[in-house]
Amino acid sequence: MPAPLWSPSADRIQATRIGSFIQYINQHQGTSFSAYQDLWQWSVDDIPGFWHHFWDFAGVVASEKGSQILVDADKMPGAQWFPQARLNFAENLLKYRDDKPALVFRGEDGRRHSYTYAQLYTQVAGLAAALRQQGVVKGDIVAGFVPNIPETVMAMLATSSIGAVWTSCSPDFGINGVLDRFGQVKPKVLFTADGYIYNGKANSSIDRVAGIASELTSVEHIVVIPFLEANPDITALPKATLLQDFTDADATEVVFEQLPFNHPLYVMYSSGTTGVPKCIIHSAGGTLLQQLKELVLHTDLSREDSFFYYTTCGWMMWNWMVTGLATGCKLVLFDGSPFAPSPTVLWKMAEEEQISVFGTSAKYIAALEKADVKPGRDFNLSSLKAILSTGSPLAHESFDYVYREIKQDLQLSSISGGTDIVSCFALGSPILPVWAGELQCRGLAMAVDIFDDEGQSLRQQKGELVCTKPFPSMPIGFWNDPDNSRFSEAYFSQFDNIWAHGDYGEITEHDGVIIHGRSDAVLNPGGVRIGTAEIYRQVEKVDQVLESLCIGQPWKDDVRVVLFVRLKPEVTLDDALVNTIKTTIRANTTPRHVPAVIIQVADIPRTISGKIVELAVRKMVLGEAVKNKDALANPEALELFRDLPQLQ
Repeated sequence: MPAPLWSPSADRIQATRIGSFIQYINQHQGTSFSAYQDLWQWSVDDIPGFWHHFWDFAGVVASEKGSQILVDADKMPGAQWFPQARLNFAENLLKYRDDKPALVFRGEDGRRHSYTYAQLYTQVAGLAAALRQQGVVKGDIVAGFVPNIPETVMAMLATSSIGAVWTSCSPDFGINGVLDRFGQVKPKVLFTADGYIYNGKANSSIDRVAGIASELTSVEHIVVIPFLEANPDITALPKATLLQDFTDADATEVVFEQLPFNHPLYVMYSSGTTGVPKCIIHSAGGTLLQQLKELVLHTDLSREDSFFYYTTCGWMMWNWMVTGLATGCKLVLFDGSPFAPSPTVLWKMAEEEQISVFGTSAKYIAALEKADVKPGRDFNLSSLKAILSTGSPLAHESFDYVYREIKQDLQLSSISGGTDIVSCFALGSPILPVWAGELQCRGLAMAVDIFDDEGQSLRQQKGELVCTKPFPSMPIGFWNDPDNSRFSEAYFSQFDNIWAHGDYGEITEHDGVIIHGRSDAVLNPGGVRIGTAEIYRQVEKVDQVLESLCIGQPWKDDVRVVLFVRLKPEVTLDDALVNTIKTTIRANTTPRHVPAVIIQVADIPRTISGKIVELAVRKMVLGEAVKNKDALANPEALELFRDLPQLQ
């Protein structure tokens, strides 16, 4: 039996916040828990009891908690959390108003800005007052087409203080990608920056915002955050105001609307596999409580910490990261390429900002190793106590690399959940050992299991990752889904009354979790979920292409996008056409959507009802058996994808 890569010392365990929580539970429940597994078992056996005690332990700010914790606990969907509670999400993230640092921004170009908790509160007060003056009320949508900068956090907090709903995309999205998302939810106000910087290049957003605004007739006002220039030209945006002119400089207090626990907070977006992305609505109370649990108990975050996650505002890790403000920590924001101007830029920042919790993607860690970066040798990382990794499974080799080249005494937590739950099903624990290739544990009060196709529980075998009991961060539902039919179909159609997440995983002998990938066809290059339909919609604009199919192929510790195209008669795929396809995709989506390989095929397999079959093609490419060929209208087409030399 191999030894764990890391185990916490007795002193470290004693000092953790989860250690304090275990003592708190033992005092209040008369229990004698010491091991994580005992706490987890109790938390899933008595889910209302867990959340009742955690609410008090975490110091949730609310005008009313109420005596009811969970109503209709046997219904998924349908369970109701804290039905009597009244609270405000932003008030919980702004409960500290002192001179400790709240936000530190670091740009790829070397700039640094910081705000204390007192300054952050004042900035939010000015923005919230301005939004109210603009007519924004609870339930309205406010959107951000924004880089990861302090003003984005402020805009979200101002929005949620009113009870309006925040939604965001990163500025590398093309016009179509933004309209596929914001076009469904019809925002009243749009925040944007004049541009962003990536890999040494300044990219203006003004023209794209003009194109977006011309289609988004719901937008009554555009607020432009100066980023590339101090005083950008916004004459191309007729409804626009610069941030400094929009903000109410006289406002000094934030009015926090007291709202139900399940009041909408965020609209987030699925990858768009089968059409336009699903608009997933997350509640203020559920998001707050679940993310606080993960940050406080699983990540050991407190006022003394400096917390960083490399993310854009189009990824759920941004929403997860900003809740760190509720712990009073210093939140470090970075926008730009993690490899510009050099592969060590984030580690130089980690030293200078004394980062204690460093979050990133599995792809980034693999890229560091390939670039032969040795952060532990070149930088003082004495403050660093945890590295978090998500987006795709973290390879065994990357676990070894972290402990070899970054730091030996360190909690390395591979974490997994998703936009669907704006949180995690499996993640880390500061009181558990780290085993190569494994997520340390299932989340507290998350009744996570692995099922076979018949719904039987599995151990040390691969199957469907499910959650068998309700949890607070389950979405309220989907936008424009009044009877909840699409919501139920997405998560509850596979097993009755049980959340099926679409991940393929296993529970290990250590009671850790291994994620083997998505069980559907979502592409995941660099840990960014991409729906195939987003790519198809762009490829179809290319005149020579009749139809296309794309898959994710495991490649060098990551996933690369492979696109197959069926072309018009007499057309051959040459370099010029490849370039046209890639340029079209890049212009309207993001650079991550662009296929690594494009291959011409004579036919594409489809079901009898006409749907192309991505999973079957992927199995052929990987040399796996394809079942249920009877469902295909043209099963012979599958042979076109076997043993392709371009994919070896």
